[in-house]
Amino acid sequence: MGSETHEYMPELCHQLQTGQINRRDFLRHACLLGASVGAAYSMAGILTGQRPISEALAATPKSGGALRVSMRVQEMTDPGNFDWAEKSNVARFIVEHLTRTRADNVTVPYLAKSWEASDDLKTWVFNLNENVTWSNGDKFTSADVAHTVNRWIDPANGSSNLGLFDAMVEKGADGKKRGIANAVEIVDDHTIKFNLKQAALAMPENFYNYPTAITHRGFGTDYKADLSANPIGTGPFKLADFSIGEKAILKKERDWWAGDFYLDEIQYFDHGEDTNAWVAALASQQVDMIYSVPNNALETVKRLPFVDLHEAVTAQTAVMRFRITEKPFDNPKVRQAIAACMDHKQILDIAYKGLGQPAENHHVAPIHPDYEKLTPLKRDIAKAKQLLKEAGHGDGITVEIANGDTEGPWMTDACAVFKKQCEPAGITVNINKMPSSQYWEVWDKAPWGYTAWTHRPLGTMVLSLGYRSGVPWNESAYANPAFDKALDDAEATVDVNERKKKLGVAEKLLQDDAVIPQPFWRSVFKATNKKVKGFKAHPTRYHQFQDVWLDS
Repeated sequence: MGSETHEYMPELCHQLQTGQINRRDFLRHACLLGASVGAAYSMAGILTGQRPISEALAATPKSGGALRVSMRVQEMTDPGNFDWAEKSNVARFIVEHLTRTRADNVTVPYLAKSWEASDDLKTWVFNLNENVTWSNGDKFTSADVAHTVNRWIDPANGSSNLGLFDAMVEKGADGKKRGIANAVEIVDDHTIKFNLKQAALAMPENFYNYPTAITHRGFGTDYKADLSANPIGTGPFKLADFSIGEKAILKKERDWWAGDFYLDEIQYFDHGEDTNAWVAALASQQVDMIYSVPNNALETVKRLPFVDLHEAVTAQTAVMRFRITEKPFDNPKVRQAIAACMDHKQILDIAYKGLGQPAENHHVAPIHPDYEKLTPLKRDIAKAKQLLKEAGHGDGITVEIANGDTEGPWMTDACAVFKKQCEPAGITVNINKMPSSQYWEVWDKAPWGYTAWTHRPLGTMVLSLGYRSGVPWNESAYANPAFDKALDDAEATVDVNERKKKLGVAEKLLQDDAVIPQPFWRSVFKATNKKVKGFKAHPTRYHQFQDVWLDS
């Protein structure tokens, strides 16, 4: 592997010292390249003259008690196939990840105590913690990691991780994707190596995507791939009670290998799709926390004297994606005409009360460290009319968008505003409103649909998951070799500013091809009872409760 310090580290230090990158970008990239958190903060302090911010607790944590949370309780079978963050929130205290991305977007060790990348970023070695055991008494070893990752990169299992870990995937003679034979290599019981076909900087970050929990080496082979039926994990909690659509009760059954875990129980209660019911449960103190504060209830929650409100700056969004293999959206001029009608800021202001910022139709957010700013989009009705005429729809066109309000009523409001915006161009938009459960049955099949996407810490991550050719979560069926290459180039680039430029190529291709009219990025709010201490809102809405405790 070479020396313990990656060859790019001196350049990274130089860029911080000369102001080419900010402190947060330095910390993120130093940790990704294998520096310990302490070393990264120490280097940043020396180079900038800034001391690390103290995170001393205001009060001594108290052990015990049950944290009650209002959140949808969904089926929980194979973690590698999770398609909602809510599923992973229940599973997260049973099965754990190799790494953990904190609320500040810095990725730190977890089941892996450290990692090291080759200078060309094609070989990654992860060193595992030796003191971890499974709840059935087995020792946690490299065999568990190898088994889990090999299941992800097997197309037969249908995991979205196939796209995320594309550097471990190849096309066979039949044109189908499959895992590279030597991609996962067990070095010894607590050392595992990943051999990639191309450079990939984000490997440590990818291991905290919500479908990447590590499962036991017998998962899906010695016993059924169903976590709710076989909840064998490395975490401190057991699944004491589980009923889809009702509740999930987690009880601490053993000491945690990583240190103190103050809570004795974590109780999830499902209050249905009606967001008013979530707020009512918080207001009546039936629960201590709600998964998300609906934007239309924000003022109500602010007035509750016993509640703390937590805001997270995020890349949470929803995209009005076209399935570009379906008529009339197989014609790029039709897609471009519809996209040209969008006034992003107006939709944000009306549908989401301005709590966010306008998007740019390419799914990379300004808060992503690899974001490249493009020329701002402007609504252009004359252009829309001309494109429709060239597409053979000079007399106008009628289209339908499917929507399930999967994140709340604001999604219907956004569709309604866009419907109005399209009318002057001769585009009639019919809104097919359906229950959220029904939408998730057609989210990747409807010719046009409004799909919510959670935050990912990198632009390359979300583009690999959703738009790379042939990956499981490519709901638009977008397949553009030039886009795939631009994404590969960005993922292989260590230099922060060069990485932005290269991802900008992918952004522009997605924008020009008009695959996803995307109204806005939205702020996300959490609410907790004031007795809940040590909680930090995570931009992904992942639940990290290792520092949470209850004050009596």
